[in-house]
Amino acid sequence: MDRRQRKTRAAILGAFIGLLKEKSYGKITVQDIIDAADVGRTTFYTHFETKDDLLRSLCGEIFEHVFSHDLGKEKTHDFSEEHDTRARVTHILYHLQEHMDYLPGIVSGESGEVFMAFFKEHLKGLFAHAREAEGCAVPRDYIQNHMVCDFAETVRWWTRNARYTPEEISSFFFETTPLL
Repeated sequence: MDRRQRKTRAAILGAFIGLLKEKSYGKITVQDIIDAADVGRTTFYTHFETKDDLLRSLCGEIFEHVFSHDLGKEKTHDFSEEHDTRARVTHILYHLQEHMDYLPGIVSGESGEVFMAFFKEHLKGLFAHAREAEGCAVPRDYIQNHMVCDFAETVRWWTRNARYTPEEISSFFFETTPLL
């Protein structure tokens, strides 16, 4: 992608994020996005096939760093010396918190399923090493699925109760999920 294409794509994504701050995904039209980005309909469709495709692209950009394997020192947090699941979960929460001004608009309604499917797919790797409780007859893949769904729903709940810090949400999750 050349510089002009990247700039146009960024304008469309920026316009979409701006609209998500004002209203829910279901109430945003492609025309709204086109108007806010100041691009033509053909230009929009050159970059994104549908509004859902734009949403998937936004999720990809959010998750690209959130799920990176290298936890470095950042402005709001430093997990560079920690490599356990708790540190990774808290790191994810810090990055999701950066998007809290528009995340509730994505996580709820019809867009919630797109976001959650994307999110859960990424979470599978995070919880792949969940340990089975001693003497537990529950299959490992069930435990992993339970943890993925529990954390995804924790994040959905958090978007409606954003007064909690990433550390508090992480603590809530680990208090109720002793399999890590």
